[in-house]
Amino acid sequence: MVDKEILLTKEGYKKLEDEMEFLKTVRRKEVADKIKVARGFGDLSENAEYDEAKNEQAQVEDRILVLEHMLINAKVISDDDIKTDTVVAGSTIKLKDLEDGEIEEFTIVGSAESDPFNGKISYESPVGKACIGRKEGEKVVVETAAGSFEYEIVEIKR
Repeated sequence: MVDKEILLTKEGYKKLEDEMEFLKTVRRKEVADKIKVARGFGDLSENAEYDEAKNEQAQVEDRILVLEHMLINAKVISDDDIKTDTVVAGSTIKLKDLEDGEIEEFTIVGSAESDPFNGKISYESPVGKACIGRKEGEKVVVETAAGSFEYEIVEIKR
């Protein structure tokens, strides 16, 4: 099986590194301490605190594995990759809704760091797909489950 390349901005890569470091250095110790305390409560077969701590340990270890996989397969978008003449992953764009005139700003990122509520949308999302490769001033139609929306790309920046 070939691992899929994961596009990340420098900021996104750093955020994942920081999370993994926190899990390895802080959370592992916290969970190990919980397990140690829970063992002191006696019979492990009916020890809810022990079971909960072991489940928490499994979740932490699973997340570490996911993060390691993501970081190994990451392609960090360099500033040289970000163009201002066409929309690419890493571009920050302003879109004007042609129905109501509202302008929204988005940064196009990989799916691993997508956060629409904070203005980061995946290049694989309907809006991202419609904008990739387009130029400032172009109109794009975005097809979603809620219907079609038409936007104009009013600005592309790094």
